[in-house]
Amino acid sequence: MEVVDPSPNLQRGVVRVQAPLVDSVSCYCRVDSSLKTVAGARKFVPGSKLCIQPDIKPHAHKSKNSRRERNRTQSPLLPGLPDDLAIACLIRVPRVEHRKLRLVCKRWYRLLSGNFFYSLRKSLGMAEEWVYVIKRDRDGKISWHAFDPIYQIWQQLPPVPGEYSEALGFGCAVLSGCHLYLFGGKDPNRGSMRRVIFYSARTNKWHRAPDMLRKRHFFGSCVINNCLYVAGGECEGIQRTLRSAEVYDPNKNRWTFVADMSTAMVPFIGVVYDGKWFLKGLGSHRQVMSEAYFPATNTWAPVNDGMVAGWRNPSISLNGKLYALDCRDGCKLRVYDEVTDSWNKFIDSKLHLGSSRALEAAALVSVNGKLCIIRNNMSISLVDVSRPDQHLESNALLWETIAGKGQVKTFVTNLWSSIAGRSGLKSHIVHCQIMLHVCQSTAAENLKQLNEVGTLSEVAFWSHTPVLNVVER
Repeated sequence: MEVVDPSPNLQRGVVRVQAPLVDSVSCYCRVDSSLKTVAGARKFVPGSKLCIQPDIKPHAHKSKNSRRERNRTQSPLLPGLPDDLAIACLIRVPRVEHRKLRLVCKRWYRLLSGNFFYSLRKSLGMAEEWVYVIKRDRDGKISWHAFDPIYQIWQQLPPVPGEYSEALGFGCAVLSGCHLYLFGGKDPNRGSMRRVIFYSARTNKWHRAPDMLRKRHFFGSCVINNCLYVAGGECEGIQRTLRSAEVYDPNKNRWTFVADMSTAMVPFIGVVYDGKWFLKGLGSHRQVMSEAYFPATNTWAPVNDGMVAGWRNPSISLNGKLYALDCRDGCKLRVYDEVTDSWNKFIDSKLHLGSSRALEAAALVSVNGKLCIIRNNMSISLVDVSRPDQHLESNALLWETIAGKGQVKTFVTNLWSSIAGRSGLKSHIVHCQIMLHVCQSTAAENLKQLNEVGTLSEVAFWSHTPVLNVVER
């Protein structure tokens, strides 16, 4: 607003215009056309408006009030809807389309890159578990793929970093629900590694993490209470077989040593069951041996009971029970009985695929409460073990094939199966993990992410309905 100085000392017909005193870090002058205003000018430029704050500092830090003002004036997430309703709509978009949603605008990208969006999906029962498969192709290269069980399609993923493109004996684990870690291993040129990297399912990018304390490859690993444990393995040098063990806490972002194993071992199978970590492998003299780690007391103890004696790979602990495959193609399952300390026949699909390496079951994981069997030819079968009223041993209808031979829903699925079948013995699955986009976080962190997105109605959104208040805390 222009202020006229009516000083009697001015000559008749001459009017002096002064800029009002404004405490602001933003220049409020705007030019309708020709952009002739100069920031910091102390006089009119013909055809322009007056800069009401001549001594502007263009690079001054914006205050919180100006940031809130910007949030109030920015465009909504969805035109015509308040932001809380817009988020209620966006969380219902299937996960397979989220990569496209991030490309719409910066606000959508920030919303989908934060944990609040996916925590809300999880609290409303909309979270989707994907199967992530790391595979060694017939040329020895490491590749990896993500499978969407709902739409039954394979998803594209960024390439594995170069240090793991041909690595051997590395570990793989998921921490915090949405971070997939690759650690250790042996580089063909540089030998054993301590390197640790992780992939974020939210940002679709790879990141570095602190290195392990000891170089090792062909070791055992597990996740207990969202902490990553590694033990045993091999390393170049005089002491080739290792006894040492260590743990990584993502909250502290550091590795620490734990108690050494009773004897050196190169594990080839491991599982967390009943709060303990069981390992079975080869000793320094290539004898078969097994040990169990007790996290509560930080101790190791040799194990030689019926569970270890009849234990075969792959295996998994689900709903308090320990399951293992009973045949090469994974069409038979066994369950461990603590009372008799033995493995019992559990279920047979009655449809065996063969004994070739391409059809061999490589992993056993849990997807939406069901056992998921993944084979080297990228075929996938689900087994529903959540029905105690069913006679599972003779009910083959509980088996469901969602990817593999005869699957015609997507070209990509058939392509990967074909490639795996032609590659013979050289192509096989190395690791398999299940990941959500949801990471462990607090309500305060979620609100902070909402503030960064610039959502106007976060308070109304949290109280919009009782269901929306159960976001993971």
